[in-house]
Formats: sequence, structure tokens, C-alpha cells
Amino acid sequence: MSTVATSQIKLTPEHARPRASVRSRLQDALPKIVLAPSFAITIVFVYGFILWTIYLSFTNSKTFPSYVLTGSRAYQRLWGWTFDTDPPSSWYTSITNMGIFGFLYIAICLALGLFLAILLDQKIRGEGVLRPIYLYPMALSFIVTGVAWKWFLDPGLGLEQTLHQWGWTSFHFDWIKNKDFVIYTVVIAGVWQASGFIMAMFLAGLRGIDGEIMKAAQIDGATTFQLYRRIVIPLLRPIFLSAFIVLAHLAIKSYDLVVALTSGGPGGSAWLPSNFMYEYTFKRNEMAVGSASAVIMLMTIVAIIVPYLYSELREKPR
Repeated sequence: MSTVATSQIKLTPEHARPRASVRSRLQDALPKIVLAPSFAITIVFVYGFILWTIYLSFTNSKTFPSYVLTGSRAYQRLWGWTFDTDPPSSWYTSITNMGIFGFLYIAICLALGLFLAILLDQKIRGEGVLRPIYLYPMALSFIVTGVAWKWFLDPGLGLEQTLHQWGWTSFHFDWIKNKDFVIYTVVIAGVWQASGFIMAMFLAGLRGIDGEIMKAAQIDGATTFQLYRRIVIPLLRPIFLSAFIVLAHLAIKSYDLVVALTSGGPGGSAWLPSNFMYEYTFKRNEMAVGSASAVIMLMTIVAIIVPYLYSELREKPR
């Protein structure tokens, strides 16, 4: 009896081990199985088409893709249009607008977002109401933002017409119809939408600063201005960097905001590189040129993101 019982006790765990091993393997493989389809789709439809676009930029593609390589002819045409044309070409206008829009959009959003965050960090009354109000524009699509600001800035419909009806007949604000100022209306709409989100980022950073540091600086006689300039803002450096990456990415890929707000502006004067890419690829039957402009946009984003990733992921010295 004792021999039989002993053998049963020894055999039971040995037979159970393979079952436990199979179950553990399935549990380990389940996340990979679930993520495999989305990973494959990302590889094909994101990175695969990026490579395909790069390839098309070195061909003579017109209305339809062509696989005859012609070297860097499309890139030469772009930069030739930039430096050798008079009046300036659409590509020159696009990259000039990108510089104006990108600089003002990022700078104003950072400054306004930090200012609003500092105000809300003072534990003012109604903070719970003000935060959603500032954040609400980010919940809207760029199409909705563009259409709303188009109505507001239209001289015959929005702000100018309203002030004329109130008696201020000398007021004029026709930037949205003026080819020299139309890009600044895109800046206004973009800042209105994104500054609340940047405010939330800065506010989270401010709430994460150790209060003991602030109290120690105040005891040492630091003024409010010195407190923020020497302590708070340097501690917010990671937030500044993250906000810059987000805003730069939004600025470079902006397309629908320009289309909804200005329809490209008078004579294409509000074009950004994304508008140029769409126009030449799908409307003017210059797929190689459009692909080359898309590759340049991609390289611009890479030039911004890679240094950021390197600074975040590199191993810090011990």
C-alpha cells in the first residue's frame, strides 16, 4: 500500500509539468499573437509606403507610378524652383510659409502655454472650470477650427462686419484675403487650438516641482521673477523639449487647417509643404515631385525627432 501511494505521489507532478509548461508558453506568446497583426499592418502600410514614396521620388512618375529611375531629377526641380524662379515658385512659397508658421506657432504656443500654466498654478478660483475651457479647442479637428476661424475672420461676415455694425466703420482686418498676411491667420487659428494643450503639459510639470525647493529659494530672498527664471523654468526643460517636438510635428504636417481656413489662400499664398505635396501629386500629375516634397518633409521630422530620442534614450553616465 505504501509503495503504491508513494509512486502515485511521485508520478503526479511529473505528468503535470508538461501541461504547465505548455500553458506558460501560451501565456507568454499571447501578447505577441495579439500584437502581430497590428505590427504587420504598421510595417506594411507605414514604413512600407514610406520606402515606396522614397523610391517614387527618384523616378519619372506622373499621373501613375513609374518605376524607371531618373536619379535626383525631382529634387533638382524643387530646389531649382526655389532659387532660380522669378516670381517665386509654389515650393518657395511653401517653405517660406513653413518657416513663418513654424516659428510663430511654436514660439507663441510655448509662451502662451507657460503663461497660462503659471496663472493656473496660483490656485485661483474656478481652476476646474478654466482648464477644460483652455483644453477644449484641442478636442476639435483642424477642419472645424479652420471653418470657425474662416467665418470669424471673413471681412464680410465676421469680426470686421460686426464692428462696422457697432459703429466702428474705420476698422479693417482683411488678413484672410491678403496674400501677404494670410499665413498669419493660420498662425492665429493654430495657436488658439494648441496653446491649451501646451498649458496642460506645463501645468503638470509645475505641479511636479518639489515645493521645498521653492520655499527654500523664497527664504533666501529670491523674488518671484528670479524664482521662475532660475529655478522653475530650468526644471521645466524636459517639458519644453516635449512640447517643442509635439508642436513641430503638428506644424510640419499641417494640411487640413490651411485648406479649411483659406483654401490655400489667394493664389496659393498660404500653402505649406503638405499642401504643395497634395497639389502636385494628385492634381497636377507630378507624382515624382510630390513624392520628393514628401520625403523632404519626412527628413525634417526625422531631423527633429532623432536628436530628441537620442537624448531621452541614451544611457546616462553613472
